[in-house]
Amino acid sequence: CDITKDICEQRQPQQSLLASEALPEITLEVILQTVFGLREGERYQQLKEHLVSWIGLTATPLSASLLFFKGLQQDLGPWSPWGKMLRQRQKIYDLLQAEIEDRRAHTDAGTASGDDMLSLMLLARDDAGQPMSDEALKDELITMLVAGHETTATVLCWALYWIHTLPDVKATLMAELESLGKSPAPADIATLPYLTAVASESLRMYPVVPIVSPRIANEPVTINGQTFPAETRLAPCIYAVHHREDLYPEAKTFRPERFLERQFSSSEFLPFGGGSRRCIGYALAKLEINLVLATLLTHRSFKLANDEPVTPRRKGVAIATSNGVPLVVVS
Repeated sequence: CDITKDICEQRQPQQSLLASEALPEITLEVILQTVFGLREGERYQQLKEHLVSWIGLTATPLSASLLFFKGLQQDLGPWSPWGKMLRQRQKIYDLLQAEIEDRRAHTDAGTASGDDMLSLMLLARDDAGQPMSDEALKDELITMLVAGHETTATVLCWALYWIHTLPDVKATLMAELESLGKSPAPADIATLPYLTAVASESLRMYPVVPIVSPRIANEPVTINGQTFPAETRLAPCIYAVHHREDLYPEAKTFRPERFLERQFSSSEFLPFGGGSRRCIGYALAKLEINLVLATLLTHRSFKLANDEPVTPRRKGVAIATSNGVPLVVVS
């Protein structure tokens, strides 16, 4: 909430902004503070710059293919695509290594040096009483960053678009937010039913990642009357599930009320994956979406800069907005 308020205060009435640029500022800052525990200093600034640059290397569908095809992962020097990615990643890992070493030096046995995820992971022990290795720590931190930065910002972009496109949705949502009075507790904001329904419907309409990672069948499996032999790679399509008319009548219509009328199972609504393989950042992302949306809408008034319809488009492996959702600050 505080991070979002700070970003809001930097925007003045009548100022134009692009949601796809402003919102990643918020989500990156949330990750840096809640996961890495960094708020200021030279290492904070360097890590911020390198992370943005590294993520940008896979921003297009073509460049994202580097992540999936081993044949493209050839280090042909600092100017080759994969070479750039490896060198940028190494800069990030070097900064994380320095932070880990500093934290270990200031962490007492059994006592965390901060309230961020890195501090907690430094205290974690396995069944044999061994701590996580530095390499495992760095890999976990990077996973949470990549999975929780651009993805959460994209959901917020879609939500702001729908809220400002549909007057009835905005009116209902604003009435709910105003019912909490001034300076509501974050815990009260997080559990608002209509706000949560708006966030869920945004995730349903255009799930940020449309297809989950493939699963390999250990034995023959039958799905909808089609039998697949063992060793078949199966990649469930989240987008297709979310647009089934038998589950979501008028699936192409943005209607948050559907999430107030019934509860959907983890195999019917799965924006973060389903079953035991659900995204590690699920709880943080849902909390963050609710708090950032509520803070934006109660601290600034926005309108869409134009009436241009926003359509989905590929951005790396994700589904983003076609125009970044241009907004104007009203007050």
